[in-house]
Amino acid sequence: MSDIRLQIAIKEESVHLFKRCIRKLLESTFILRDKDEKLYQFVSRESNRQDISEYLRMIGFDVILEEKTGVCMLTASEEDADTVGLKRANVVTFSTLQYHLLLVLWKIYLENLGYSEGNFVTKGDLIDKIKSYDVQLTRTELTAAFRLFKKYSLINFNDDEEGEDMKIQLYPSLQFGWNLLQFQTVVREYLKEETEEAGALEEEIPSEEFEEEEE
Repeated sequence: MSDIRLQIAIKEESVHLFKRCIRKLLESTFILRDKDEKLYQFVSRESNRQDISEYLRMIGFDVILEEKTGVCMLTASEEDADTVGLKRANVVTFSTLQYHLLLVLWKIYLENLGYSEGNFVTKGDLIDKIKSYDVQLTRTELTAAFRLFKKYSLINFNDDEEGEDMKIQLYPSLQFGWNLLQFQTVVREYLKEETEEAGALEEEIPSEEFEEEEE
């Protein structure tokens, strides 16, 4: 195993922002242009990002910048991708129900793109959309999901607001909040449910009715 050597030089005036970026990434995975503009501008400079990457690689992480969407994200370092104990160190496992909700939030985000500055949905409209997709959530489950998604900078809302008029901001980081294997499992569940529903409908309609219509 090769020696680990850290060779970075942070200017005194940049030390505070450097520390904040590191802590923000470790705490919530994302730094967003729409939420943390000052930190995002700092990490978007190539020299600063190289220093941050160099530091994070010491503990098995790296950073990726998606300039188009304004998202900087923490990721496992390619050098340690297969190292036991590090590969999934920054991966949060959402419940199947939370993945269903993520799918709904991402669809709403896409539907709202380009209509106004920021991407928002009211809690009431979100609940209606959830019901339209037949996702069964209790109030407790919805609140827990909201808090978890907010912690990891997927959405944002004012903790002091309540009721159906509460505004929820949707962030582009929603598209990166997936674990591929679990996402595939959720999709298969949806496809299975749709197939079963279609089969049930066919069984309910006697074949004789189709024959009579053809005549």
